[in-house]
Amino acid sequence: MNTRHAPVEAGPDQARPDGPTPPAATRLTRATRTGRRRVPLRTRLRRDWQLLAMVAPGFVILLVFSYVPIVGNVIAFQDYNPYLGSNPLEAFLHSDWIGFGQFQLLFEDPAFWDAFRNTLAITAFQLVFFFPLPIMLAIMLHNLLSSRLRGFIQTVVYLPHFFSWVLVVSFFVAMLGGAGLLAQTMREAGMEPWNIMTNPDTFIILVTAEAVWKDVGWGTIVFLAALSTIDQNLYEAAAADGAGRWRRLWHITLPGLRPVIVLLLILRLGDALSVGFEQFLLQRDAVGRQASEVLDTFVYHFSIATGNYGYGAAAGLFKAAVGLCLILAANKVAHMLGERGIYSRS
Repeated sequence: MNTRHAPVEAGPDQARPDGPTPPAATRLTRATRTGRRRVPLRTRLRRDWQLLAMVAPGFVILLVFSYVPIVGNVIAFQDYNPYLGSNPLEAFLHSDWIGFGQFQLLFEDPAFWDAFRNTLAITAFQLVFFFPLPIMLAIMLHNLLSSRLRGFIQTVVYLPHFFSWVLVVSFFVAMLGGAGLLAQTMREAGMEPWNIMTNPDTFIILVTAEAVWKDVGWGTIVFLAALSTIDQNLYEAAAADGAGRWRRLWHITLPGLRPVIVLLLILRLGDALSVGFEQFLLQRDAVGRQASEVLDTFVYHFSIATGNYGYGAAAGLFKAAVGLCLILAANKVAHMLGERGIYSRS
């Protein structure tokens, strides 16, 4: 007896492959595609008000001290005189517009180009001799087996970050200055003390050493966090395959750190023309303006101290434009190397 199976009819909850999509599935697909856009704004505010309240103080500080001052860049195109009115708004309204006159004066000033060259030289020197040090220190700390020793070293190297630049420079003067510990020790040994704190030729090495002592420990925090996300099974598998310590470092550790390294390098290039203010201002008289003048101290001495605010605004706007170009170029190179960078179009 030949038994046949009757065709199964598509029920209300079943859809044929070639049939139309049921309305319920259509609504689900649209909701999935649109995501959270279908949730009303009032509902989201009522749901996430704790998070918004937590972020609000930081947002207000960022708005007041970072975004609102951007409006003041318009005085770079004015012969701004703060005494033309009873308040800054009246002074702005009564000041004459001179177009790019401030920029013309700026680019014709030899002192500006001296500060610009010093800033670029210090940035390049610190990228080579300072930027890799936090990575190396983080890898060394990560490989320590004793958690107690690791915590002690981290505390010691983090501590100088919380010192002010006044204290840091004072410490180096007490150690390396003409009347410091090193000079006295060399005199007692019958040797001529080195001219370290007042030598313009070695000033770039001095400020880099100060920055390393102050911030190298703090810079390891991000890299230690990145190292903790690397799967330890990769190290075990590599060791089982016969890979030594250096091969595991080259093929596992550094590729795991590469996205963070690229991101921080892009941010550092975007801030390339801001190497510091207090550190150089405190040592300007000791080594001279030719060696220690950077763009931040240039703006202070040639704009704020003289009351020529439009001139300083032009220098600051030029610095911001160069930084923007550098960060865009570095991010483009990161995309070419297959990294995400600080942003991506996808």
